[in-house]
Amino acid sequence: MKLHEFQSKKIFKEMGIPVPAGQLVLSTDEVEKALNTISGPPWVVKAQVHAGGRGKGGGVRIVRDLEEAVSAVEALLKAPLVTPQTTAEGVPVRRVLIEEGMNIEREFYLGMTVDRSAAMPTVIFSQAGGMEIEEVAARTPQLIQKEYVNPATGWMPYQARNLLFSLDSVPSPEIMRGLTSVMRKMYGLFLKLDCSLVEINPLVITKEGKVSALDAKITIDDNALFRQKELASLDDPEEKDPLERMAGEYNLNYIRLDGNIGAMVNGAGLAMATMDVIKLAGAEPANFLDVGGGATEEMITKGFEIILHDRRVKAILINIFGGILRCDVLARGVIEAARKNEVTVPLIVRLEGTNVESGRKILNESDLEFLVAGDLSEAAELVAKQV
Repeated sequence: MKLHEFQSKKIFKEMGIPVPAGQLVLSTDEVEKALNTISGPPWVVKAQVHAGGRGKGGGVRIVRDLEEAVSAVEALLKAPLVTPQTTAEGVPVRRVLIEEGMNIEREFYLGMTVDRSAAMPTVIFSQAGGMEIEEVAARTPQLIQKEYVNPATGWMPYQARNLLFSLDSVPSPEIMRGLTSVMRKMYGLFLKLDCSLVEINPLVITKEGKVSALDAKITIDDNALFRQKELASLDDPEEKDPLERMAGEYNLNYIRLDGNIGAMVNGAGLAMATMDVIKLAGAEPANFLDVGGGATEEMITKGFEIILHDRRVKAILINIFGGILRCDVLARGVIEAARKNEVTVPLIVRLEGTNVESGRKILNESDLEFLVAGDLSEAAELVAKQV
């Protein structure tokens, strides 16, 4: 579960991590009051969306008077924001954060996530702050430093020194203490809130010698929300794709993609293979939909409905290997969904496994028009004929 920047900074502040003074606004009517409570000029106007690369898309703007601030907020709230991490249609902006401008002297990247190969929480630090860490890793990997944190010992002071003494120019002792404090508190936050990611980009040193988190990103592990009830209330469903939101209500693993071939599969590995088959056929998958091994007839019905709600879909490929999920259950779910929704696109079905003959019989005896694929190769051929 992703948090907005303003939510993340509120948590940072509570944990003792310094952040710029700021005010959230929902309309241009609130801008003047916000500016009166924040030091400036200049001020920074930032769109609050669950997408990175806001600066490249015009979602971060520097303003120097009330007129500029009102104009910037109005522009952000009026049109969808398109960034390198959104679709071409962009995402709507419903909230804007206005912050005090800062006299920046140096920028760093500081993040924490779980390195699954090492099976440990890992702090990532780079002197190339303000850039996307993926770009830094690709172009100048030598600028990225890591420290693995043993859960038995926790974050140790020497690990902060390892990172900071890797810098080309080592900061003053006072600033070193400030950066060390942020690293220690970020580790505490990461554990306390069951995070899968905490990121500060950039973490800055100002010309006045202050350390501050100019940006903040927190992602909470969905599997831990049962014990993070206060954080669960911060979830913003409006930031999710409507179809992904619908899928979440039925515990379906659905991710909307940019293609035109809908796919329903049981099992993440089979789903990845099915998307490969679609691409090899010269088409593009419209979604990743894994109904899971224990899907019920109702879940199958809803999954099929979600695919049919996507107007870009030109054909649907159902690829099910019946293990825990029996093929006859899948067949009944598909028929139920087809009865509720008018199916106007070609339907390709490949069933194999438990009760496969019963499943095929149910489909054959229905009034549903579909194409049967005996294996993945044939499924690819049938998909290719639809594009």
